Amino acid sequence: MEDRTLFEQEADLPLAARLRPRTLEEFVGQTHLLGPGKVLRRLIEEDRISSMIFWGPPGVGKTTLASIIAARTKATFINFSAVTSGIREIRTVMQQAEENRRFGARTIVFVDEIHRFNKAQQDAFLPFVEKGSIILIGATTENPSFEVNGALLSRCKVFVMKALTTEELAGLLARALKDPRGFGDREVKMSPKVSGGPEVPLSLNDMLEAVASFANGDARTALLTLEMVVLNGDTEGDTVVITPETLEQCTSKKSLLYDKKGEEHYNLISALHKSMRNSDPDAAVYWLARMLEAGEDPLYIARRVVRFASEDVGLAEPRALEMAVAAYQACHFIGMPECSVHLTQAVVHLSIAPKSNALYLAYGAAREDALTQLAEPVPLVIRNAPTRLMKELNYGKGYEYAHDTEDKLTAMQCLPDSLMGREYYHPTEQGAEARYKNRLDQIKAWKERHRGSCLDPT
Repeated sequence: MEDRTLFEQEADLPLAARLRPRTLEEFVGQTHLLGPGKVLRRLIEEDRISSMIFWGPPGVGKTTLASIIAARTKATFINFSAVTSGIREIRTVMQQAEENRRFGARTIVFVDEIHRFNKAQQDAFLPFVEKGSIILIGATTENPSFEVNGALLSRCKVFVMKALTTEELAGLLARALKDPRGFGDREVKMSPKVSGGPEVPLSLNDMLEAVASFANGDARTALLTLEMVVLNGDTEGDTVVITPETLEQCTSKKSLLYDKKGEEHYNLISALHKSMRNSDPDAAVYWLARMLEAGEDPLYIARRVVRFASEDVGLAEPRALEMAVAAYQACHFIGMPECSVHLTQAVVHLSIAPKSNALYLAYGAAREDALTQLAEPVPLVIRNAPTRLMKELNYGKGYEYAHDTEDKLTAMQCLPDSLMGREYYHPTEQGAEARYKNRLDQIKAWKERHRGSCLDPT
């Protein structure tokens, strides 16, 4: 923990820093972890902390919770930054922790943004965690399954921290207006009128809810926005009057929760995919806009749309794949922002199209058999015979060329003997696939009637 300098006054700090909770009672959110009787709360209160990782989006209290632990624990607490520290600093701290252990003292090492450490840096912690020289607490906004070494992760308990609800944030903001560390020394009011315009029925609570909604679960963003709103209000003595215009200007553009390399990247593409699968074009277009406006590569989205066209629509609407590929080409040709409309066309079409996952299931079932029976020989009847020896070994013997038959069909066996009769593709009655089902039923019936006409090539 850094000491404040002689010249640094608390009033000069940002509102979020001034209001940083000092106790569990002041902490907002994470009731699933810190509510009365919950495991993490008991560990902190009883000073029985073990190695753990706090995983959650920005502004949910990961660093603040570490500060609360530092204030309560009897162990030596070392705050470590993954941004500014290297292996040399890690080794120095570990040597200090080892000395503490020899004298019977515990050392808690808090590593903020632990996902920024590379493998070698994370490995430097491992032996000290294993022998108990340190208790490691890591904080990360990234999925630790991907960003933390497996060996280190297996020795840590992961606590998932959630984005704060609008109600929790609104409560935090209301406290900021009353707390002496916040704006408790002044009265904050909402102006009921737009400058030169009609009366707008906005209350102070409406303003707090608007800021809380804008913050999207991030307490730091909520407090920063509230501070901006109050400091830009009209001051009348100890009273600050906030106009609807000021509120609108300070929340004019929502900060989208999105990281093109992080978990949210996969959450949003999943939301798009599942909205299309659920035939909900409105939701699908919304998630599409969320991704594009946050800077996602349109070609990435287009590739996923192409996959969806066969995985979830398939032969129920054969043109779905054509439209998805065309949208990809349009994105490639003209890029953003113009290609947004082409992706929208494809997304809406696929959302409304009849759905079938028969192709997806067919390949999955065939793949399972292929992996378990890799040595299954190809039937001789459908093997090529480019050499004399192969012909003598009956390669291709009995092969029937379908185009030479009247019905363009044969009853020839094409599956290995052990898989004879196995069916993978089960067409649905959805959309155009009903026609494919009807045709396949006719083919199967014809083959059943003519099965005896296909001589065994052996």
